[in-house]
Amino acid sequence: MLASLAISNIVLIDHLTLDGETGLAALTGETGAGKSILLDALGLSLGARAEAGMVRHGAEQASVTACFDLPPKHPARLLLKEKDLPPSDTLIMRRTLGKDGRSKAFINDAPVSVQLLKEIGMTLVEVHGQFETQGLLDPQTHSAALDAYAGLTKDAAQTRLAWENWRAAREKLEAAQAGLESMRLQEEYLKHAVAELEKLSPQPGEEETLAKKRHFLLHAEKMRGGLDQAADILENDDGIQSLLGRLHATLDRAVANAGERMTPLMETLARAESEISELSYQVEKLRNGDAGEDNLAEIEDRYFSLRECAKKHRCTVDQLPGVHEDLAQKLRLLTHQDDTLDEMRKNVDAAKEKFLALGEKLSAARVKSAQKISKAVNAELPSLKLDKATFSVAVARASDESGWGPNGLDKVQFVVSTNPQTPAGPIHKIASGGELSRFMLALKLILAETSAIPTLVFDEVDSGIGGATADAVGERLARLAEKYQVLVVTHSPQVAARASHHWIVSKTAQKGTVITKITPLKALEERQEEIARMISGAKVTSEARAAAAKLLENNAA
Repeated sequence: MLASLAISNIVLIDHLTLDGETGLAALTGETGAGKSILLDALGLSLGARAEAGMVRHGAEQASVTACFDLPPKHPARLLLKEKDLPPSDTLIMRRTLGKDGRSKAFINDAPVSVQLLKEIGMTLVEVHGQFETQGLLDPQTHSAALDAYAGLTKDAAQTRLAWENWRAAREKLEAAQAGLESMRLQEEYLKHAVAELEKLSPQPGEEETLAKKRHFLLHAEKMRGGLDQAADILENDDGIQSLLGRLHATLDRAVANAGERMTPLMETLARAESEISELSYQVEKLRNGDAGEDNLAEIEDRYFSLRECAKKHRCTVDQLPGVHEDLAQKLRLLTHQDDTLDEMRKNVDAAKEKFLALGEKLSAARVKSAQKISKAVNAELPSLKLDKATFSVAVARASDESGWGPNGLDKVQFVVSTNPQTPAGPIHKIASGGELSRFMLALKLILAETSAIPTLVFDEVDSGIGGATADAVGERLARLAEKYQVLVVTHSPQVAARASHHWIVSKTAQKGTVITKITPLKALEERQEEIARMISGAKVTSEARAAAAKLLENNAA
């Protein structure tokens, strides 16, 4: 529910704060005092269109902040989660508007788009008035409202899922058919490309391996010359091995006279001879074996063939195995296209049959519940001075598949006729002003158990009525306030007397300008005086005060 509303620099409002209350709250005041400005400001915080003219003269910027208490399972929580906004039991909707007409939107102090502000706002407040087309006045909401009333929400969700599955199956089939048609034109190319890749048989990591071998072979001649020189240094008559042999012989003669003192020296020499011998073996092995195992011409032919093939397919060499598999799959699909398409068609037909079965069931249940809602709403209309009007929920079956959709096989629409001579039509086009608000009041009463929108605003709901009819409107608003937070802008004393909370809107001069004020009427005497003014006009009479006291007394009882 709306916990508070803070307004700054909106038209005639300087600074104003309104604390929300549960139940029915009446907003009264003389014509032109600024009641509509208050609703415009609330609308601004909920994502309504902003105009530079709303900024108070002389101010640089206007702002409106609406705070809402969110129930645990309210739909707004899901929207916040989808947009990665932090969840909170208190939701703060804020909108600023510069005198240049530019506005900014915030939710819980995080900047958001005005569209998101509007989406979330539509889950929080529903305004019924002469120029409002949101909530139940939006034909897009009629199916969901009927389904909620009839307990068909689960059935509707299953139907929606079946429709989405059918659509996905159709799109898959259409994509396959379009792809196959394109592939038919490429069949010869596919056969050639697959055969070429099969013959080439590229392997993952092969390019790097070939590049290393090629590099080695390109520099093998220089390496072989170095190895020949190394072998000569190691093995010729004056080479290292020969010198080590002569050194060994010399030391052997010395060992005979030195005894054990020479043992460490001889051991070191033996290790050196062993290492040099191993070095000589490795050099000889490279000279006679490894350097000639691969053929440079073959390596280069393979290496450049792979690179040329990759260039042809616009990929890397390492991606060639994947390209091979993809092209082979397309060729297999062409080869077995009839079987593949037949299977897809069967999937489409099965998905369509399931959607139709669920849609038929949902449609029949909707028709039955539509009659029930229509009867209940029409029973409320005479007391609301709409005795010549009729209301009905039209469930119209689509003539062909083009009219089917996620909501099922039919279109649900609220239609009204304001008198027997007027053809029935969509509620938002036929009814106007107070009639529209009273239709919505009657409908809301019937749907009171099913709506998730916690706050309702009725503007001009008592337009053109009085006496017993106005009292009937007030009584129904009070009933509705048992389920919702209800704010009503009214000129009717009968409606105002039914309220649990009462605010008066007035204009006053301040610092050379006119500003709008809103004052809560707490004392019974204050409410009695305002209701008396509503009864008698500018000059409040004792008879009006007595009538006001009677109205308040009756409603208190």
